[in-house]
Amino acid sequence: SFYEELLSHGILQPLTAPVEGMVVKEGWCNYMAPQGISSVVKYYLNQSGADVFYEQHVTCISLRDGKWEVSRKMGPPERFDIVILTMPVPQILQLQGDIVNIINESQKQQLESVSYSSRYALGLFYEAGTRIDVPWAAQYITDNPCIRFISIDNKKRNIESPEIGPSVVVHTTVTFGSKYLDSDPAEVQQLILSHLERIVPSLPKPASIKCQKWRYSQVTKAVPNCPGRMILHTQPLLICGGDGFTRSNFDGCIDSAISLAEAVKSHL
Repeated sequence: SFYEELLSHGILQPLTAPVEGMVVKEGWCNYMAPQGISSVVKYYLNQSGADVFYEQHVTCISLRDGKWEVSRKMGPPERFDIVILTMPVPQILQLQGDIVNIINESQKQQLESVSYSSRYALGLFYEAGTRIDVPWAAQYITDNPCIRFISIDNKKRNIESPEIGPSVVVHTTVTFGSKYLDSDPAEVQQLILSHLERIVPSLPKPASIKCQKWRYSQVTKAVPNCPGRMILHTQPLLICGGDGFTRSNFDGCIDSAISLAEAVKSHL
């Protein structure tokens, strides 16, 4: 039903562009988001009618008069009846305050067992009218120590247009990501570009480049025996979920979201 809804609104579309080296599993269907994956999140936030506040870096969670007092890097603390945490699991364990003692030893061991892959993403942005002459929209690379995936993003999303410049997205291998995780971003960018030039020598010079470190890319080991959520405290409710409690794909996120929603609903 989630796919049907997103498809009917044009948020998702079947992936029809040629992707070289993709493992196609029988009975599976691949989709892409023409306006980017963030459009899926924006759609659900819009449906919820919630007031959303961005750029709020949570640092500390403590109990105060039967409510959760949440502190952040900027601005005064606020109090809430229910707190749901869906950030990467290592970031939950970095939070300060009463939450440190509220997470029991067994839960702590389970949370500490979660692992993620790390990688870099590189975006190359071009002026309108630039031609990128390759026969594929995206390609998985298996024989390069640095690059795992290259996508001509507008081509992959079927939105080639003379008014909008093309863009190329590059993902590094997990090995490269962990090896250079704390290296100078400018050096990492140059390394990726030198490998990219060898793989696709015909690429024109971009108008701009963005290099993004992705410390928590995909879950390689999720919380064991967890139905998409973990309740840390019941009165008031403190609960955590996300792909760290299922798996790193859209279905995993939906499974955790349903599990979290059921727990909150039964608590209200």
